[in-house]
Amino acid sequence: MVIGVAKFFNNPLHSHHFRLHLPLVRAIASLEQTIETAVETKAYHQIPDLISSLKQQSPQNSNPFSFLSDLTLDRRTQVTDEILQSFIAFKPRSLLQPVYSHLLTYALQSPNPLPLSFAILQRTLRSGFSPVPQTRLLLSSAWLHRRGKLQSVASILLEMESIGYNPDSGLCNYLLYSLCAVDQLQEAVKVLKGMGKAGCVPDLAGYSTVVNSFCRIRKSAYAVEMMKEMVVKFGLNPRQGTVVKLAAALRANREIWIAVDMIEFLEKEGCNVGFESYELVLEGCLECKEYILAGKVVMRMTDKEFIPYIKARLRVVEGLVAAGEWELACSVRHRFAKLNS
Repeated sequence: MVIGVAKFFNNPLHSHHFRLHLPLVRAIASLEQTIETAVETKAYHQIPDLISSLKQQSPQNSNPFSFLSDLTLDRRTQVTDEILQSFIAFKPRSLLQPVYSHLLTYALQSPNPLPLSFAILQRTLRSGFSPVPQTRLLLSSAWLHRRGKLQSVASILLEMESIGYNPDSGLCNYLLYSLCAVDQLQEAVKVLKGMGKAGCVPDLAGYSTVVNSFCRIRKSAYAVEMMKEMVVKFGLNPRQGTVVKLAAALRANREIWIAVDMIEFLEKEGCNVGFESYELVLEGCLECKEYILAGKVVMRMTDKEFIPYIKARLRVVEGLVAAGEWELACSVRHRFAKLNS
């Protein structure tokens, strides 16, 4: 790298840039060369301190692990593994975050990002760190490139075994998060359905990510399907925030009958449905002028000792009376009176 820099700046046409950027060039060369020396001498424990002490001098877009490109793929994999293993017992752990970040970014931008990037990402997550935002795009691109070669979800994940690692749910969940972040939701569903064959059982975090993402873009049919799958197939109890988002999406799409059915399904399966979800569904019923359905929702709410907001209570009773449902209207008013007392 230093030779290349020298050739560039020896050109008279570039000499004025040399005077302006000499401190910057020295900073780049200094950090990368220092890290390279630490790697050559297997002094991996020095890397976190080196990056921490020199990062203020190094430009943001430089990567101190760029020299790894000069190594063969096998050697690069070996060196990266040795670095990761040396960090397992390293303290203070806070110094590891920028190291993992640089190493992961470099690996994801290399010609063969997987499965090595998975190993770095897994170690990053297990250390309690959140990868930098650009990781989501880089990881999604690398994943989709491999999937474009008609490789199965499980086969790509299991390539980690060839370098001494094993995929886990935490890694898969971040992959799901990344795919959803770039609106590759259908691919996220395929990962969710295929990760089990790699020994990674889908969990609440993974399903919540996918369901929430479908709700965000109001693809409620897919969200309902994923919600039912997580409950029936894996026995997972959805988070209240996820149920609320699904209820809001169904209300926005005016699919209020489906929303009511979803609440009944969740409660039948022993899942908790909170006040906010009920209130959203009730408001949806009123917006669609489904007053009888609204009355039935209110009866279920009061069974749980949930009492709707006063405006909703008035609209339900008035709507039932206007629809000629006197008996249901009286039952609803009686429930309200009992709870208010």
